[in-house]
Amino acid sequence: MKKVGITDLPLHTGKAPRWLFERMKKLASEVLYIIAIEHGTDKILENLSDPFWFQAFGCLLGFDWHSSGITTTVMGAIKEGLKAHPELKIFVAGGKGKASLKTPEEISQICDKFGIDFGKKFIRLSRLTAKIDNNALQDGFGLYHHTFVFTERGSWAVIQQGMDPQRLIARRYHWLSQKIKKMTIEPHTAICCDEKRKTLNLIDAESEKLQEAMVELSQNKPDAVAGELKMLKLTLPKRHHISLEDINIKRFKAVMERAQETNISNFENLILLKGAGAKFLRALALTAEIIYGTKLSFKDPARFAFAHGGKDGHPYPVNRMVYDNTIETLKEIINKAKIGEIEKMKALKRLSGVERSDI
Repeated sequence: MKKVGITDLPLHTGKAPRWLFERMKKLASEVLYIIAIEHGTDKILENLSDPFWFQAFGCLLGFDWHSSGITTTVMGAIKEGLKAHPELKIFVAGGKGKASLKTPEEISQICDKFGIDFGKKFIRLSRLTAKIDNNALQDGFGLYHHTFVFTERGSWAVIQQGMDPQRLIARRYHWLSQKIKKMTIEPHTAICCDEKRKTLNLIDAESEKLQEAMVELSQNKPDAVAGELKMLKLTLPKRHHISLEDINIKRFKAVMERAQETNISNFENLILLKGAGAKFLRALALTAEIIYGTKLSFKDPARFAFAHGGKDGHPYPVNRMVYDNTIETLKEIINKAKIGEIEKMKALKRLSGVERSDI
């Protein structure tokens, strides 16, 4: 199985200079337009969900091959660049930091403007993917970047990134709607990463029975479950590699009461429950293991990730003249394609040898 989905990257300070970002926007829009013409907009989502393609695309745009900033800057360039081709009907919502919090609002505005019927569905999916990677997959990386990419036909992809503040490394998560069988069971397109660590993985394939037990447990009396949790905090086996010392029993009971009022019926709804953060899910999972005997997974679903120059001069400085010529050449190809010369574009692609069979 081809592994795609997660990449570990070192954190770099600073941001792309304006002269580079402006070029990145233009080049990104032209490349994506060509892909859309030849393969359709769903191919763009498929490519973005592949971290190897994403990394190579970032290098093509002139960003650092090994920088965590490639995620935020490339997605920013794509978001702005696609505005030049509204006819493609492919949209990007969200971004880094505070911009990520505006994702639901942006999705709603775009859907209203273009008459797309999936607004509420997309907003729920945006929230769910963020909560899964932040809370259900407890790998030590807190999300700080979230982008939701979608089309008018209902296809979507998510590219989001988390940070480990202790080691100053970032991890990127990729989702693709067409490849998901169940949102709460190994939903990522697949996964790549340099570093493995002890991870409470509530979305592992082996965790389905645990998820069912957690949902059932969430409907039990809060006092009874809190009592089990108090005992668990005193007897937690060393093999779990995680601690319950920071669990607030009072807050746990409050979320349990909310779960009963909401009548949780599945794990997706449990994840989306207000107040059900990483600590609550961890406590509920450990308690479910004690009561129901369901096993917890501590598998980190990660392995490895990985070109114009880079903004820091690696592997060489960006050549602005060559970069601008590339943009103009692609624009010319697109203009010809628009008037029916798609076959010429395909011939040029074969001639230049850029066609790949592994993507």
